[in-house]
Amino acid sequence: MSNELMTIFKIIISAAFVDNIILARYIACCPYIGMSTSISNSIGMGMAVAFVMVLSSTVTWIFWYYLLLPLHLEYLRIMVFILVIAVLVQLVEVLLKKNVPTLYRAMGIYLPLITTNCAILAATFLGVDYNYNLIQAVVYNISVALGFTLALILLAGIRERLRYSKVPSFYQGYPMAFIITSLLAMAFVGFKGLVK
Repeated sequence: MSNELMTIFKIIISAAFVDNIILARYIACCPYIGMSTSISNSIGMGMAVAFVMVLSSTVTWIFWYYLLLPLHLEYLRIMVFILVIAVLVQLVEVLLKKNVPTLYRAMGIYLPLITTNCAILAATFLGVDYNYNLIQAVVYNISVALGFTLALILLAGIRERLRYSKVPSFYQGYPMAFIITSLLAMAFVGFKGLVK
């Protein structure tokens, strides 16, 4: 296997499993808990986040290497990156409202909150901070989005099954979601050391 393909493979495994944005880094817990009530909502949120994450990483990478660095405007990174993400979220919101109104209504307040989703901002920062080239940065962000979606679907599947289980009343809802999340996080620790 060529060196470049091996690097891409390591990026995918590391971003999706080893350093899962939610279960290893504990970033973006708000939409994770809020949108994991059903598998269909989780898939929709994962797709929306993936779309914004990949586009924003591409645009911010270009801005970083071709505008901010050459002009020594590195201090504007946070502002520029957030602005790019906000514009792309508005695009996603318009597209969902027009093409998939049921998902748009199901996402509710969490759709505009993608703008402030720290997973997207963290992934765009990390894609630049790891000195990835454009292809590696895009692969990294696709993998982060895949890991985000995987964590959402896992929690949603377990929560759907728990609706038919006898859970003490004081554990129902968010307490049980956080207990499940901690158990999933411990399970994902098993991926540590998989990629060096």
